Amino acid sequence: MLQAGLTVKGPVATANVAAFMGLATKLIERDPTAPGIGVFHGPSGYGKTYASIFAQNRTRAIRVEVGDYWTRKTLLKSVLAEAGLQARGTIADMAEAVIRILGDDPHRPLIIDEADRLVDKRMIELVRDLQDKSTAPIILIGEEHLPTKLATVERVHNRVLDWVAAEPTDLEDARALAASLCPRLTLEDDLLAEIVNRSDGRARRIVVNLIRASEIARNLGVMRLDRAAWGNNGFFDSRPPSPRNIAALARGM
Repeated sequence: MLQAGLTVKGPVATANVAAFMGLATKLIERDPTAPGIGVFHGPSGYGKTYASIFAQNRTRAIRVEVGDYWTRKTLLKSVLAEAGLQARGTIADMAEAVIRILGDDPHRPLIIDEADRLVDKRMIELVRDLQDKSTAPIILIGEEHLPTKLATVERVHNRVLDWVAAEPTDLEDARALAASLCPRLTLEDDLLAEIVNRSDGRARRIVVNLIRASEIARNLGVMRLDRAAWGNNGFFDSRPPSPRNIAALARGM
């Protein structure tokens, strides 16, 4: 149970945040002869990006999120921009500049979110080059099938030090999220357990339901909410609404 008025400042250290930090630390502190790529993978909505931003702030990492339209040039320009540098010259010039930046501080990771797209676009070998020549740790984040995709690119697959799977949000994580998002509201465990279940353990959906809990409590004029008080209010589960019967609506039925 969360206590009314409890305030949690700063990022919420969920289990996936701890797992990501463990992966980052393992890469940073690895033996110089060990591979330098780590993979953090899991279904959408499990909080992978949130965990990576937490680690970015703790490790001074350079972090980029690959867009669907990205090319090799876009990737390199984005890494340089995140490092505070302006991209100049050819793709080869920019790759050399990235290698110099990463190599100057081999304990500063490069985090690449949506890395599935690099495999799909056959750009992942560029990442291998950057890691090989800089020796800096690189963490790839992607969907559940990212390890399978990487297995098809042997030279990259062989350079992975560890694979870490993001886990679904549990009740303990839900308590921490609720304490951060609804600090003045007491949410009982029976409601939080229902939110976790209805959200399929996906942190993003849980956050939406916690915001909904705040709205319901405000409308009821209460500071404590359990499953009974939630009543017949719907839970957010990302499922699209069923098509309405427009003709019946028009007839007032």
